[in-house]
This record gives sequence, C-alpha cells and structure tokens, in this order.
Amino acid sequence: MRFPLKLVPDNTNIPFLRYRTIAMAISVAMIVAAILLCVLRGFNLGIDFIGGQSVRVQFDQAVPIDQLRDKMATLGFEDVTIQEYGSPTEIGIRTPLPEGGDTAAEAAATKIRTAIEGSYPGAHVGGVESVSGKVSNELFRTGMIALVLAMLGITVYIWFRFEWQFAVGALFALFHDVALTLGFFALTQLEFDLNIVAAVLTIIGYSLNDTIVVYDRIRENMRKYRKMSIEALLDLSVNETLSRTVVTSLSIGIVLTILLLVGPDVIFGFTAAMLLGIVIGTFSSVYVSAAILLWLRLKPDSFVTKVASGPEGERVTSREKP
Repeated sequence: MRFPLKLVPDNTNIPFLRYRTIAMAISVAMIVAAILLCVLRGFNLGIDFIGGQSVRVQFDQAVPIDQLRDKMATLGFEDVTIQEYGSPTEIGIRTPLPEGGDTAAEAAATKIRTAIEGSYPGAHVGGVESVSGKVSNELFRTGMIALVLAMLGITVYIWFRFEWQFAVGALFALFHDVALTLGFFALTQLEFDLNIVAAVLTIIGYSLNDTIVVYDRIRENMRKYRKMSIEALLDLSVNETLSRTVVTSLSIGIVLTILLLVGPDVIFGFTAAMLLGIVIGTFSSVYVSAAILLWLRLKPDSFVTKVASGPEGERVTSREKP
C-alpha cells in the first residue's frame, strides 16, 4: 500500500500578498544591512583574489590561534591570516606571496611546514596553494564582470519575453538574493574565493528559474481572469506554483544540507552559499517578485489593447472579438 507524501495541499489559498509590506520592509532592511556589511566589513578574500600562499593544517588537538600567529611572526611572516575550517583542529594559514618568484615561495612553504611539524607533533600539513597578485587581480575583475553581465543579460531577456514590469521585478529579486548572499559572507568572514563566485552565479540561475515560473503563471492568469483584482490574481498565481516551488527547494536543500554537514571542507563555502541562496531565493519568489508588480501598477488588463468594449464592459482585442 502506498502512502503518497503531499507537502503542499491541493488548491491552497494563502494570502501571501497581504503581508507584502512587512515582507518588503524586511527585504529592504536586510539589503541595506548587507550592503553596509560589504562596504564596512569587507570580505575575507581567498588567495584566488588577493594572491599569496595558503596551507591547511590538521592538528591532533585544538591549537590557540594567537599561539599560531606568534609562531608565524617568529618565522618572519607578517600580515598572516589564520582561521578555522569547520573545527578547531583544522586550521588554514594564509601568507602574502614573498618576493623572489617560485624559489622564494617554495622556501617559505618549506619553512612553515618544518616549523609546524617540529612544534606540533602529529600535525599534518597539506599542500601549499600559491597564486600571484597579477593572476588574482585578473580573476577578481573577470569574476565581478561575469556577475554584472549575468544580471544584465537576464534583465534584457525577461524584458523581451514579458514586459518591463516583470524585468524590474526579476532584477530586484536577483539583486535581493545576490546582496544577501554577499552580506552573509561579509558577516561570517568565510573565505570568499572563485567557488563562491560560481555559487552566486548558480543562485542567479536558480532564482531566475523560480521567478519565471511564477511570472509565467501570472501572465497566463492575466489572460484568463481580466476582471479579477490584481492582488487576488497574484495570490492565485503564487499558490498555483507553490507546490513546485516547495518541492524543488526542499529537494535541493536536503542535498545541500547533507553536503554541508558531511561533505569535504573544500566545498564548504560553495555549499553554504548555495543553501542560503535557495532559502532567500524561495522567499523572493513568493514575497518579493510578485509583490513588486503591485507597486509597478500592474493590472490584469495592462497588456490588452484597448480597441473595443465587450457587452459587459470587458476590454478585448480585435482578434478576440467574435
């Protein structure tokens, strides 16, 4: 005997738009806070973007960060960044790239490895990653260009496929999702590297897909229910797509949660960004992307050519006249 699991009941009628002012106020406040965090606190940029050397060390037991910092200082390394990776026994040490090319970099890495293995028996020093400043600057520039072009391209696409109100709504929803994700990394100071840029681009694609599903249903209902109030029409459209939104987000969220808990550390930042993006992307699809159409004065007959009046005052195009 089968017991089908139904996460969302059929024919839901949840008045999402009733809470649009509160939801939008929360979104705007979080966007402002995220922007302030990015500007004032900045990111913990990885060596992909700032250049330098990075080494990951697995200790037998927790080692005080200040003690490690003092150890690096005695070796002559200033401006060292030391942080934990998930547990107090797994530490990442990042140092500026020394002058002198590959030979100097290799000598510095050997110096760090010897000092740590000598001072902390049982410690395992992983491979050393090195990126030059020139390469990191180029990666940062191209990464930011990719983000901006992705959002602009999506806006133009939606503008042509739908109408300008939908393009503005989708762009705001994308900006909402990207800003909150970047604000999260500014707040937590998790390492921001190329994996995070890839995660943000993936979030843009996911959020856009979710938004377009809702917008498609809104446009379809605008053709079917021209006498329905726009608030009721938007609520109906969000409710009709709610099951798809919840099931998609939940299935991806389960996978990402498992990866976050037991996955390898190298994808921790990527997984955290994706999981956060799924949550805020779902929120923006339900509360932001539809609600903003109200403030843009979208009406059920906004895109109907007003050339004649039907017997009951309904406006129809010439093609729809009998």
